[in-house]
Amino acid sequence: MLGANSFAGRRKSLYLSLAVAAALICLVNLIFLTHAVDHSIIRLPGLSLFRPKSKQLDGSLARDEHPIVGLMNEANNRWQEYENSRSTNFRQAVAKYRQTYGRHPPPGFKEWYQYARENNVHNVDDFQQITGDLRPFWAVPPKEIRQMAARLQQSPGIAGVRIRDHQVVSHTEGWRVETLAAAVDKLAKHLPDMDIAMNTMDQPRVMATYEDIQKYLKIEESTRATPPDATDEFTQGLDELYNEEAGINEELDPGWFSVAGKLYMDFAKEACPPESPARDANMTVADADKLFKSSFGDFISNFTGSTDLCTVGPDLGDKHGFLFSASSNTISRKLLPVFGECKVSVNNDILFPANMYFLKDPRYVYDPKHDYEWDDKTDSLLWRGVTSGGTQVEDNWFRLHRQRFVHVANATEMDLEKVSILSKDTHEHYQKIDNFRPADFAESYFDVGFTEAWGCIPNCSFYEGVWTYKEPKAFSEQFKSKYLVDIDGHSFSGRWRAFHQSKSLGIKATIFREWHDSRLFAWRHFVPMDNRYGDLYSLMTYFIGLHPSASKDSLSSHGPSVPRHDFEAEVIASQSREWAHLTLRDEDLEIYLYLLLLEYGRIVDDNRDNIGYSGDGSELDHFDAQYPFPETVRPLAGV
Repeated sequence: MLGANSFAGRRKSLYLSLAVAAALICLVNLIFLTHAVDHSIIRLPGLSLFRPKSKQLDGSLARDEHPIVGLMNEANNRWQEYENSRSTNFRQAVAKYRQTYGRHPPPGFKEWYQYARENNVHNVDDFQQITGDLRPFWAVPPKEIRQMAARLQQSPGIAGVRIRDHQVVSHTEGWRVETLAAAVDKLAKHLPDMDIAMNTMDQPRVMATYEDIQKYLKIEESTRATPPDATDEFTQGLDELYNEEAGINEELDPGWFSVAGKLYMDFAKEACPPESPARDANMTVADADKLFKSSFGDFISNFTGSTDLCTVGPDLGDKHGFLFSASSNTISRKLLPVFGECKVSVNNDILFPANMYFLKDPRYVYDPKHDYEWDDKTDSLLWRGVTSGGTQVEDNWFRLHRQRFVHVANATEMDLEKVSILSKDTHEHYQKIDNFRPADFAESYFDVGFTEAWGCIPNCSFYEGVWTYKEPKAFSEQFKSKYLVDIDGHSFSGRWRAFHQSKSLGIKATIFREWHDSRLFAWRHFVPMDNRYGDLYSLMTYFIGLHPSASKDSLSSHGPSVPRHDFEAEVIASQSREWAHLTLRDEDLEIYLYLLLLEYGRIVDDNRDNIGYSGDGSELDHFDAQYPFPETVRPLAGV
């Protein structure tokens, strides 16, 4: 017994010693982890743990005074506010809708909410584009809207989709309207009878004057109400819809007129505020630039402002094909219920997700099988295209936006001797230099060029000797490059969604607006570029870096110097990709279209002031418990 007790005592003492040793080891490890962890190692969404090669471990980049750092931080703050403000249940969504718009949600909103939640909508509130597009129509009697929607289907460049008894019963011909009809047919069981008049042209169609729109908006505001006894259903048996047997009211005049080949800003300025640069003769280009550019470096600080024709139009009016050389451009000053895939800031078309996204055209569909990890991509900026974007003749082609871009970015065709960039001085401060010669940089890092000439009058012979045409690149091959430029053609670009879905970084210059713009944050999800391209080399020397060359004595260096910011580029690209897979999915196209047509269905309902969802949202408490919202996405550390 004594031997056994002695053994037990020794065993107890051994366990105690081991426990003390283990505690000491844990304490040492804790101290080491607290003080010695390399915090520059960051896990990016969808990427493995890595140490960014461009990041200084002494934290010098954290003190980087480049204005792009501030723009990225501002974008992150705006986006975080956006994330934090999301409704997380039906009660909140309903209350926020009423608070924001002064009305009940439309009939069918409860079912739409369930559909959106079951399809993993990320933000159930972010549909202000719909309300913004439809607000002026509250000033037009519903019957007149229905009559015009029917009449428009007989207009050139307008197609029609007709919903009757919760199904698409007919539509006009053409791939665009057939694609929209197929998308609507999936949702028609939730929708009232209506006619959808869709623009089939590349260019937007509706441009009422500023004074008219202000009048309509005041009427809309005066009609806002939340009647407690509102009916949560649409009115049945409305008349004045398209009827082939009864015909249409041909006395209704849409008021179309052509502005093709004319200066668009001569007409667009009438849709601008009187105090805007477009109408204020005393506003200079420099004054206008201050409204959307950073005070140092001339980077886009307000992307919406950079696409506002009332601000940039006076200077851009002869530098963009759509604005001075559109091949087909027919508009109306009347407020017409025309659905369109894109528009510019002065248009009143009703936006819906582009047919190209529903169509699954392989030229614009992202396939992850053909993408590459960031470190396996080339340090290059890529763009390919044809000479489209406007009607080209011998004495105007050099002013079109695509031609200007190739002349700026292709070393072979470059007509720039010097440009401005930001360079670090000997005191580690950035300064603007105006004598940077871009040709060598473009030769090393840019792969930009036309694949063919197209759209010239009478032919494209005047391009002989001007361009060195490049081989086309399949969409799948473009993702070998880290940087992908997206610029306008005749209209918006169908590639933009795929660029966001990819692991490359999208750089965007445009005047067109799409359905998703409110959910994409410049400097967090993409890099904005001025439509005049004066910031191109400042942008790209920032991301790729620029090292001064050695002098003859090899003891000093000369020329501009810009640290490489590959890490920052990868962060934006990663955030863009993650965000696209949350908010730009195929399901998001359907969710948007569904709510758009509910809202439109109310606008054209004779009883629109007395219909809508009037409950408090409590009946979906159980549903919300079953479908909790995804967690808020957090900003990446160190950015």
